[in-house]
Amino acid sequence: MDIFETKNGSVRGFRASADVVAVLGIPYAAAPFGAGRFREPRPVSPWDGIRDGGRFGPISPQSARLPGAPVWSPGDEDILTVNVWTPEPGASRLPVLVWIHGGAYTFGSSAQPDFDGTVLARAGLVVVTFNHRIGFEGFGHVPPGGGPAHPDNRGLLDQVAALRWVRENIAVFGGDPDRVTVAGQSSGAASVACLMAMDRARGLFRRAVAHSPASPCYTHDIAAATTREVAAAAGCPATSEGLAAATPQALVAASDRVVDRYRSDPASGSRHYDPSLYAPVLDGDVLPADPLTALADGAARDVDLLVCSTTQEYWLLDAVGSSAKVTTERQLDRFARDFGLPEGLVAGYRAALPQAPVLDVYLSVFGDLLFGEYGDRLAEAHTLAGGRAFLSRFDRRRTGPDTVVRAWHCADVPFAFGNLDDERLAFLIGGAPTAADQDLSRRMVRAWADFAATGNPGWAPVGGAATEIHRWATSPPDGADELPAVALRALWAKADFPVLRP
Repeated sequence: MDIFETKNGSVRGFRASADVVAVLGIPYAAAPFGAGRFREPRPVSPWDGIRDGGRFGPISPQSARLPGAPVWSPGDEDILTVNVWTPEPGASRLPVLVWIHGGAYTFGSSAQPDFDGTVLARAGLVVVTFNHRIGFEGFGHVPPGGGPAHPDNRGLLDQVAALRWVRENIAVFGGDPDRVTVAGQSSGAASVACLMAMDRARGLFRRAVAHSPASPCYTHDIAAATTREVAAAAGCPATSEGLAAATPQALVAASDRVVDRYRSDPASGSRHYDPSLYAPVLDGDVLPADPLTALADGAARDVDLLVCSTTQEYWLLDAVGSSAKVTTERQLDRFARDFGLPEGLVAGYRAALPQAPVLDVYLSVFGDLLFGEYGDRLAEAHTLAGGRAFLSRFDRRRTGPDTVVRAWHCADVPFAFGNLDDERLAFLIGGAPTAADQDLSRRMVRAWADFAATGNPGWAPVGGAATEIHRWATSPPDGADELPAVALRALWAKADFPVLRP
């Protein structure tokens, strides 16, 4: 029997494959509700007997229904759990990869089929995924009241608690607590960057992987204004007492109503285009500075960093209907004003894509604004401060008789995890994987495993006369819609990051 003795009690795993054992739903902190709601994560109580690790734990409050993933049900409270995949028991001191899911800080969970750790474990890693608080529960600002403190960035504090659980327990699963790599995608990748900037996470990981890190951070004023909007939509006072009296379900529904208002109002400013209400808050405590500034100041120069962006990030958000449509030159000009983009930037993209419709120009600019340019700057700032960073681009595309699957946001994740054969991920990769797809996935899995083990993914780090940006693809570029990366990056030179606009 595959039984593991953690600090809080025994857990039983199951065979995810002939050579990999998985243990799911292990609590790493107490349920963050009741007296613990809106507070720092609290220690979990030990349990007697052997806890079954055969199923994922409940997910954080949200309204999303994602393919192949569980949905949140009101009353699900024990949401702070980790999942572990380990090679054949008996191994020891293996490198560890800890994954933080994305979802605009509002949706998602560790139970998504993309994140099954079996293939990566087979490559020689101990893989850990976990749930943390998202939406208002994890990132909403709660004004001070007469009771216990309600810190900002509770979702980040959960992540730190999960990493502490890894440090204390991963050896019993064959992992090396001194060789931990923290990784994530989108808001999960931005969380990785935040952890690199946080004193509370210092020493809990040695390497970091950020796939499509999202750029926004919010000031205290922006976060407080969002709280007032959500409280009004929920029909409760914007006070600690009023918010605590509102159920998680009520705050999820209220957040969705606020998002819908932004979506339907083109005059509502930058949030109209992609109304993400929640992001890490620059509170001067949990998150003392935005990650870009912190990395430039050398906050994590001893952590190796691997950054990957996709070449067509924002096409996914358009395809799933979460982004406003911009199809006229007038709308495009308004978009540039709403985000305060430097003069000439959009014109430069127009010149680089002379035959493209306005929508494609908009998607190209927005993808670089939120993901691509920000990721490049993180890697470069880290390098200039004395750290070591690697850059890569995911550019695998697929054309079929009825559809085109682009190198869009999230498409790289199934390849890096080695989970191409799961039919629930067909939308991301465009159907059944080809032999070339499988080969690409094997190369990406190997690069992640090597980076976690040695700090070297297989290509040269940023720096020197010719920085190598590794390209992940199944075929050479055809030039049809290739953007001149060097010229376009020059257009961003005067743009301010991080993106702080509400």
